[in-house]
Amino acid sequence: MSSPLVILNVVGLSPYMIGDNTPNINRLLNQGYQNQALGVEFPAVTTTAQSAMVTGKQAKEHGIVGNGWYFHELAEVGFWKQANQLVQSEKVWDVLKRNKPELKVSKLFWWYNMYANVDNSMTPRPHYLADGNKIFDLYSSPTGLHQQIETEIGKFPFFSFWGPKAGIAASQWIADAASIEFKLNKPDLQLVYLPHLDYCLQKFGPNGDSIPNEIQAIDKIIGEMVNRYSDDTEFMIVSEYGITAVDKPVHINKILREKDYIKVRETLVDSGAYKNKTIENMDCAASIAFAVADHQCAHVYVNDKTQLASIKDLLLNTDGIEQVLDKQEQQKYGLEHSRSGDLVAISQANAWFTYYFWLDDNKAPEFARTVDIHRKVGYDPVEMFVDPKFKLPLWQVAKRVIKKKFGFRYLMDVIPLDPSLVKGSHGRITDDANKGAILISKAEKVEQGKQYQQTDVFQLILSHFK
Repeated sequence: MSSPLVILNVVGLSPYMIGDNTPNINRLLNQGYQNQALGVEFPAVTTTAQSAMVTGKQAKEHGIVGNGWYFHELAEVGFWKQANQLVQSEKVWDVLKRNKPELKVSKLFWWYNMYANVDNSMTPRPHYLADGNKIFDLYSSPTGLHQQIETEIGKFPFFSFWGPKAGIAASQWIADAASIEFKLNKPDLQLVYLPHLDYCLQKFGPNGDSIPNEIQAIDKIIGEMVNRYSDDTEFMIVSEYGITAVDKPVHINKILREKDYIKVRETLVDSGAYKNKTIENMDCAASIAFAVADHQCAHVYVNDKTQLASIKDLLLNTDGIEQVLDKQEQQKYGLEHSRSGDLVAISQANAWFTYYFWLDDNKAPEFARTVDIHRKVGYDPVEMFVDPKFKLPLWQVAKRVIKKKFGFRYLMDVIPLDPSLVKGSHGRITDDANKGAILISKAEKVEQGKQYQQTDVFQLILSHFK
């Protein structure tokens, strides 16, 4: 039997970061490992990148065209879905288990985790109650796995996994849990997701003053993991994308709205924090066209195909947009799929797309000022900030928590509507591969001089278990 293989997905780690701030990774490199740039798939976002690595296919085959897309059959946008069945290609563990049924696989916090054909898994999965409240919890298989681990290291720190308090604690917990899970279940293949750099790089930008310390923090966790595993364990470190500095938010849906392509549904709200106030929600199926914004990529769905050319021309002439791909042009990126937009917009390197569709902030929907990753029609990195207009931000948060504890209706509306706060983004393929994704693996396991792509990770895993 081959030695155990642990895949560490260190999100946001790029080749140029390896050096003075990564003594533990350097130690691996001195022990026969090799560091090189890893070619990314487009769009360079979490779920597309992970799906490429575990299937060896492009989005045109596995179907994961972004972190979210428009579900035509539901007439709704869906982000951050979790069912493994959404990935339409065979995964690496399916091939491994077909050839070696006794081989054990653990998948920890990688996306599309639920109901995957693996032996052990853990992923965030809150419980949503009838009164609108949410109980933060994990989903694990077999049942009881995460509860067993939590008895040793405490509850998973959800508020450091995403939101204004996103930070190192979540990655530390995942790493500790992975070490325990490895001892408990002795998997042959373990996939571990360490998201820390993703947060700080988007929040402060790659040139932020704190970034060297943040790189040191994740490197320390990697060192701890290597020391905890059995001596025969082999590691592979990958990342999903590199993050570049941005200073130009592009309000793609506002541009479409101003041309009357987008239709909204107005609602009069008179409860909780909203008193006799009209708010708007996007009406996707009634719109001529709308965009699902995903970092530096936006899928534009056009319900009236006679407007396709004029919409493409409008977007191409928008400041901050670099390319607009129709279905034929998407073939170059392996993205043409029934789920992808009729048009796909790519921002300039220093720009990114907001999901905002309202023209008056007073009419923004309730969820706009909250952390709500499922109801927004796009990814919202502004969720990592507390509104700087608050004079006492901690008190504003505490006041809302107190309302919850006493059973009052409350809204955790502490997120600003100021995209200028965001300093880093990803999604387009970086101009410099050294600032993109990374592959660190045993030198003898890779072909020298070959430029590996994320789709090649699939075969590298299979080759380990030959």
